[in-house]
Amino acid sequence: MRLTTKGRYAVSSMLDLAINGGSGPVSLAAISSRQEISLSYLEQLFSKLRRADLVASIRGPGGGYQLSRDGSEIHVAAVIDAVNESIDATQCGGKGGCQNGHNCLTHHLWCDLSDQIHGFLAGISLADLISQREVQEVARRQAEMTGESNEIETLRFDEGASPAAQLQPR
Repeated sequence: MRLTTKGRYAVSSMLDLAINGGSGPVSLAAISSRQEISLSYLEQLFSKLRRADLVASIRGPGGGYQLSRDGSEIHVAAVIDAVNESIDATQCGGKGGCQNGHNCLTHHLWCDLSDQIHGFLAGISLADLISQREVQEVARRQAEMTGESNEIETLRFDEGASPAAQLQPR
């Protein structure tokens, strides 16, 4: 089982948007630069994310994208599902019939594993990820590497604070 680039890029770009969208819309060009994902690929992903109502687009000067709701309400599984990515550990895509038209001996094991992984990711929100020290450190490094004003350093990252409180300015 593996998650393809599409799912990984969708989660990374949504997390970038959650981290950097506190002061207004974020351009896909900025996400592209920080995450090293091609702009045309991001446009395709964000079209799907917008249709799934995970992001909202803002037109005009200073426009870009913003989360459609609080990061605590957007879960990793929803992002992966929105870009039509499947989390499937089976060889048959969960359809069965992989052994002469019948289920293989371990079909239900791999289906159960796929369900467990999806459930695990459904329990992790963007706000949960933002609260992780490692994510904060990578976000700071990315901002420094792209020469952006590092607004991340002005955010409060308290160990015991709720994930939603992590985005409140000091």
